[in-house]
Amino acid sequence: MMDSEAHEKRPPILASSKQDISPHIANVSEVKHYLCGCCAAFNNVAITFPIQKVLFRQQLYGIKTRDAVLQLRRDGFRNLYRGILPPLMQKTTTLALMFGLYEDLSCLLRKHVSTPEFATRSMAAALAGTTEAIFTPLERVQTLLQDHKHHDKFTNTYQAFKALKCHGIREYYRGLVPILFRNGFSNVLFFGLRGPIKEHLPTATTHSAHLVNDFICGGLLGAMLGILFFPVNVVKTRMQSQIGGEFQSFPKVFQKIWLERDRKLTNLFRGAHLNYHRSLISWGIINATYEFLLKII
Repeated sequence: MMDSEAHEKRPPILASSKQDISPHIANVSEVKHYLCGCCAAFNNVAITFPIQKVLFRQQLYGIKTRDAVLQLRRDGFRNLYRGILPPLMQKTTTLALMFGLYEDLSCLLRKHVSTPEFATRSMAAALAGTTEAIFTPLERVQTLLQDHKHHDKFTNTYQAFKALKCHGIREYYRGLVPILFRNGFSNVLFFGLRGPIKEHLPTATTHSAHLVNDFICGGLLGAMLGILFFPVNVVKTRMQSQIGGEFQSFPKVFQKIWLERDRKLTNLFRGAHLNYHRSLISWGIINATYEFLLKII
């Protein structure tokens, strides 16, 4: 009888255990999008930072690729990864938010807002993108550290942050408007087109084929968005390379650059070809790494 009674009491214990475990499983499921986004960003920045630095010099000074590379050679290998900490901090954080918030906000909006799926996901993508702009100070400091004109003013991230402190909190968010515009709209396009593009690729039957498809999908989207928002980044870079002084509007800075570059689109888009290839590689790495980690975590 005692054995029988003990046996009858076991199922409730098992049921209780399942109830205790299920919230933890749900929490892991919610966190993994943030974790996968963070790891994908780290992988990307470590590989593509030197290319980004060449592109940055072209955007800031309107010089040719060869001249930008020569600048980096003169700076020496010691300075090649100078300024990597801010983008590493910024990208790992913002991409964690980009993927994680997109998934969380999509679920939240579907529950509380009665709109078509496309509209719900577009709103979630835009909100996730604009939330990333909280970390504008990291992008701001990265710009200063990569500009060789500021090499004699500070040598590391801490010193760059300290140099901005005396100008007030607003100085950390110089260039916020183009960042909000870029992040919001690029997120909507990225998440909106990622699925349809992958559907048009050859059907993947192996893990390696899935990895290739994810790389192609992310790379094509990244390259397209990189070209589309290239002028916005040119203006953003110019705005953020300044320390102190007047806060000029986006149209005013754009007009100034347009006149400096002889009112020619070819001069405005100088460095766009390198940006195209960098974005192709970067977003290919990001998307492939994210989707791969999503499957194994």
